[in-house]
Amino acid sequence: MGADRIARMMTGKAVLIAAAAVLLPVAAVGAGVAGTAQAAPHAAEPTIFGHRGASGYRPEHTAGSYELAVQLGADYIEPDLVPTKDGVLVARHENEIGGTTDVARHPEFTSRRTTKTVDGTKVTGWFTEDFTLAELKTLRAVERLPDVRRRNTLYDGRYQVPTLQEVIDLAKGLGARYHRRIGIIPETKHPTYFRSIGLPLEPGLVKTLKENGLDKRDGRAIVQSFEPSSLRLLRRDLRVPALQTLSASGAPYDTIATGKGPTYAQMITPEGLREIRTYAEWIGPDKSLVIPPKADGTLGTPTALVKDAHAAKLKVGPYTFRNENQFLPADLRNGTVPSDYGQAFKEYEAFFKAGIDGLFSDNSDTAVAARGDFLKG
Repeated sequence: MGADRIARMMTGKAVLIAAAAVLLPVAAVGAGVAGTAQAAPHAAEPTIFGHRGASGYRPEHTAGSYELAVQLGADYIEPDLVPTKDGVLVARHENEIGGTTDVARHPEFTSRRTTKTVDGTKVTGWFTEDFTLAELKTLRAVERLPDVRRRNTLYDGRYQVPTLQEVIDLAKGLGARYHRRIGIIPETKHPTYFRSIGLPLEPGLVKTLKENGLDKRDGRAIVQSFEPSSLRLLRRDLRVPALQTLSASGAPYDTIATGKGPTYAQMITPEGLREIRTYAEWIGPDKSLVIPPKADGTLGTPTALVKDAHAAKLKVGPYTFRNENQFLPADLRNGTVPSDYGQAFKEYEAFFKAGIDGLFSDNSDTAVAARGDFLKG
């Protein structure tokens, strides 16, 4: 079933493929041929997380993006979660949707445009918490980075904003289609903010994972957040693994909001990593925390983070890997056009050699090919 047809079916409680009631055993990831069975991967294979799906090729957090990520070999698809006014969890990177949907072209929602303070920052636009799910379903997704990813704009208007349940249904259906398990790695976005306005993310995520038979330790679902308090709440009620996301600077917003808690710099020390291990199995650091750029913007040398994390029995899955010059170290760019592809394979190679256990990529096919090169030695 094609992504476009799946997207059209994504309304209400529609189930994409009823026969896929359980996720299938994990299988190896490769470029592959649609519908062919694949062998199970070696346990040491780095995991490829499809960052917002295959957002290098389709508008992020859409059925088309998620399905393509799986077709290109991703082991997991990633729905970032925010709530609607009626408390339904939907997949958007931010609750402000002016840049990722066509809401500005809907005159009936002009009055919904407003300014809010989210995690201490004033943001103007349209917010998911001001729309019911039914209203949100009248919108269509658009490319977030149209200047960098002009080809993705071809798909503007083709996809709805999916709910968490629809992403799970899609993962199950794709698992049945490709004869391998497709994991999900949902992230709670701005959990302190949403708790403050009476729309906490954690209860809905817990309920949905349990109802879908995903509350297991086997890693078919992994929960993630930048805020430790959100992960601690989730782990209180769930058995699934957790991933603590780490920014390159500052502090988690729950630390800022309460005036107590660690900064990101403190969290990546050996002591901080041991504390993370009390509630998580993974860290997801900004990739500059693993290999920082030199002063001239070229690729530097690895820090001790991977070694220290492994000593604390944590896996490491940095973010975000992308093909375009704009997102690559200066010495790995081809020319000066930001949207042109650079030497992404060399960046992947450096990070795999640094010992990472997985990574988040906008371009699953590039990541999978680079992983194959690394495993072949």
